[in-house]
Amino acid sequence: MPSSTASPEPSTLSRARVLITGGGAGIGAATAERCRADGYEPVIIDRVVDHVPGGIRADLSDPEDTERALQLALQDGPITRLVNNVGVVVPNDAASQTLAEFDLALSVNLRCAFQCMQALLPGMKQAGFGRIVNMSSRAALGKELRTAYAATKAGLNGMTRVWALELGPFGITANAVGPGPIRTALFDKANPPGAPRTQKIVDAIPVKRIGTPQDVAHAVSYLLDARSGFVTGQVLYVCGGMTVGVASV
Repeated sequence: MPSSTASPEPSTLSRARVLITGGGAGIGAATAERCRADGYEPVIIDRVVDHVPGGIRADLSDPEDTERALQLALQDGPITRLVNNVGVVVPNDAASQTLAEFDLALSVNLRCAFQCMQALLPGMKQAGFGRIVNMSSRAALGKELRTAYAATKAGLNGMTRVWALELGPFGITANAVGPGPIRTALFDKANPPGAPRTQKIVDAIPVKRIGTPQDVAHAVSYLLDARSGFVTGQVLYVCGGMTVGVASV
């Protein structure tokens, strides 16, 4: 039965594991490093995991391969923390965005998060404790050349709010982190260093610098903490102030 009282992390959990999709590089890798420092055991699913001890290789754009990887991750027991980090950008203008690009963004950015939540949910409910952090983006508020990406990240924000309402009674929180410009390989691919459009982005950041993966990992760490049980259904923008005047109060 769900409980309306605060639900601290069960002391019976001998291993505080956290599943991180796309944890092999960029923000995901920084999040995994921070989780280790916080005392968690990261379980990473990604396409490239040769450099990740215990990493599970999978193509997360494929629902069947995602299911296989999730079954492997859960072989050692329930996982009560989830970071839906994997993502793909596929930049293009609205007139040129292809259905293949749109479908890829939908599968990686949205379907995968939904599938991972459903796989981990029984264990979270049984424990009476769970933390879900979805990696959204400032682009969910609108950004040129991001039709597919913005649509899926806005959808992720919507799912986060629904999960918060439905899962709160079970001691499970669901929040999203919305990074702004973060210096990763993914960002550099979509925004080449030195390009006029990239410089325009930097100039528009109130703190006058590009963010780092560690900036985002710090926010994720807060939302994963057992002491953050009164924060749910929120989108925390880690953007150097770029959403001020754009996001609703």
